[in-house]
Amino acid sequence: MKIKYAHTNIVAKDWQSLAKFYQEALGCVPVPPQRQQAGEWLERGTGVPGASLRGVHLRLPGYGESGPTLEIYQYEHMEDKLTPAANRQGLGHLAFLVDNVSAVRENILQYGGHDLGRISEAKVAGVGTITFIYMTDPEGNILEIQHWA
Repeated sequence: MKIKYAHTNIVAKDWQSLAKFYQEALGCVPVPPQRQQAGEWLERGTGVPGASLRGVHLRLPGYGESGPTLEIYQYEHMEDKLTPAANRQGLGHLAFLVDNVSAVRENILQYGGHDLGRISEAKVAGVGTITFIYMTDPEGNILEIQHWA
């Protein structure tokens, strides 16, 4: 059995605005075509009655043409979002390995992201020293910005 990681999905309130944030703040690149999907096949696969969505795949930085993508979709009808918390059950965060945590933090803030925590540094035995911060994108999805030395 062969398994290969493909993408992570974010369901967005405004897919175009959120996709723009990931492109400008974190260097993601659109992978055409934009998606507009609906129908019985989507209802069956997602378990969402009347499923209809629009969105885009973004190539994540650092992996080239065949790397995994960030899929940002907006459903026509959506459920409410919970307040972001680093310790909430389920998918916790998207992590980005960077060369300068402070500079990337400023970039994220410039494009509408927010601090969730503060920049922190710790020695991890047998691994190295990590500098990191938890932040959110403009829609409250948690990001970890990290650097290892």
